[in-house]
Amino acid sequence: MSTRVREVRKEAARASYAPRLKKMYEEELRGALKNELGVSSLMEVPHIQKITLNMGVGEAKTDAKQLDAAIEELTIIAGQRAQVRKARKSVAQFKIREGMPIGARVTLRGARMYEFLDRLVSIALPRIRDFRGLSPRSFDGRGNYSLGIREQIIFPEIDYDDIQQVRGLDVAITTSAKTDDQAFALLRGLGMPFAADEREQ
Repeated sequence: MSTRVREVRKEAARASYAPRLKKMYEEELRGALKNELGVSSLMEVPHIQKITLNMGVGEAKTDAKQLDAAIEELTIIAGQRAQVRKARKSVAQFKIREGMPIGARVTLRGARMYEFLDRLVSIALPRIRDFRGLSPRSFDGRGNYSLGIREQIIFPEIDYDDIQQVRGLDVAITTSAKTDDQAFALLRGLGMPFAADEREQ
């Protein structure tokens, strides 16, 4: 079998594959949200547009190997190659110059986005010590949600013995929701474990 034929078959397999959360959203959650939110058509039902992962590496200015390790770890977590993030402006007190590498970032869309969210909700978050649910107050007022993860080792893909340093990362979930309440309903429906008591206060 030629290499070209193998590539075509792989592409066909990828095209027919649909992540579990995406199927659940399209087949069940979308219709339920339409009724719950009182929108007139399915096109108005909010959906996730992208998920951005950021990992800051302050030590990168003195040790380039730390940045390489962070990029490798973020790539493993996301399932997609992470990119170097550079400083937009100089900050004298932190000894940072414009254009200096200071972290790693990756933006997920489509199937990879749903796969990451599924792993985050069902595997990674429950592994946090004394986890009592996510804060429902971390919305930005425009239907987007951010959460901070203190240790990258909650992801099972990361081998604890191979890492040089425990690092945190930020996860930003961008949705098409017009309000925070719509975004909350969407993410809760996708399985995000929110702390119920905080939302009611």
